[in-house]
Amino acid sequence: MTALTAEVAEPSPHLPPGVRPSRRGGAELALLAGAVLICVLGHLCVGLAATGRLPGTAVRYAAGLGGAALLAHLAVRLRAPHADPVLLPIAFLLNGLGLVLIQRLDLATPAHAAAGDQLRWSALGIALFVLVVAVVRDHRVLQRYAYLSVAAALVLMLVPVFFPAVNGAHIWIRFAGLSFQPGEFAKILLAVFFAAYLAANRTALALTGRRLFWRLRLLPGRVLGPILAIWLLSVGLLVVERDLGTSFLFFGLFVIMLFTATGRIGWIAVGLALAAAGAYAVGSVEPHVHSRVDDWLNPFASIERGEGPGQLAQSLFAFGAGGLLGAGLGHGQSFLIGFAATSDFILATAGEELGLVGLTAILLLYGILVDRGFRAGLALRDSFGRLLATGLASIIALQVFGIAGGVTGLIPLTGMAMPFLAQGGSSVVTNWIIVALLVRLSDSARRPLPAAAGAGAGR
Repeated sequence: MTALTAEVAEPSPHLPPGVRPSRRGGAELALLAGAVLICVLGHLCVGLAATGRLPGTAVRYAAGLGGAALLAHLAVRLRAPHADPVLLPIAFLLNGLGLVLIQRLDLATPAHAAAGDQLRWSALGIALFVLVVAVVRDHRVLQRYAYLSVAAALVLMLVPVFFPAVNGAHIWIRFAGLSFQPGEFAKILLAVFFAAYLAANRTALALTGRRLFWRLRLLPGRVLGPILAIWLLSVGLLVVERDLGTSFLFFGLFVIMLFTATGRIGWIAVGLALAAAGAYAVGSVEPHVHSRVDDWLNPFASIERGEGPGQLAQSLFAFGAGGLLGAGLGHGQSFLIGFAATSDFILATAGEELGLVGLTAILLLYGILVDRGFRAGLALRDSFGRLLATGLASIIALQVFGIAGGVTGLIPLTGMAMPFLAQGGSSVVTNWIIVALLVRLSDSARRPLPAAAGAGAGR
């Protein structure tokens, strides 16, 4: 425990005194206004396509979204004035576009409307964003709760096993008409623990062990044990919960953070080998995982059998129909995908109705969000902060890759939710917390040293 908390006493991780980043509150506010405007225009386009007239809820929608954006902006300006001005606007734009796409699908399937619930969950997520920015004044405090974080994460991941499976996977808790995915919250706790553990043991992971050949080292048991334990746990989750997405995210996150902590490319190779071995073994014996692999290898098999197109085939048809510029909001047919159109396959709706141009713009937004997270990590001086920023940004990157790769047929479907864009209360709340922590980390990274401290450091 002492090793994990040793760095909390380090000096605050500021930029050198010569570097004076401005408090770009005006830039953030302007970007937020643009994000709100784009989302309101999308809402109007969907209403016009469905009814031929402007929706009567447009004013309330604009006022609500604009008020939430202003509240979040004020929280950042007051509590994290040096934070990256791009993070919050991108999160608002993606969340708003998700609400527009879900609303569009609701119009085609009114019996399964989900936009109202998603709007309420988004409001809760924004409220938690404000709370986290206000309460967490120094990210290094989180390092003290490393073991508590991993214990809570394990509980959250194991609890769904005792509830009935939903769509073949044990990842949901349903109680009193409510449902949520505990694993969504567990990924943040795991990032905190991994950052603390690797910050305390990065030297041992990088340098200890007996050299076998070239740069490959045989690590001692005390170092190798936790790595193998995490691999076995990810495989166990894949077997028990039948959830390819959680296992992929869990182990991928650890491998990326391990590489970041040690700088040794060999860990990437070891991680890929272990992941491939575990996925092959489970995919060979677990029917639910095996069926996803079969669908990936032959997405048109159901058509050949005369059963009609399955979800992945419908998704590929949607992307093909979208072309370069798309069919236009409200003019696509991606609702034919079925119940997963607003969740697992929301990206297919974006591809069909916004086209390759719109889909590329959305993916670029995710790329900028991840890049800004990595930049914050590179600018921080404390190793825990660097690893935590890398881990949080990697969570978003892994989810985007897992979903985009799955719905386009690049990899098997993982069942994860597209951050901010897809229907899912647990997902949108968790991602707002991730953005809040990235805002806090970027504020620490960009904050200049006080003049007195800078003069002392110069001497």
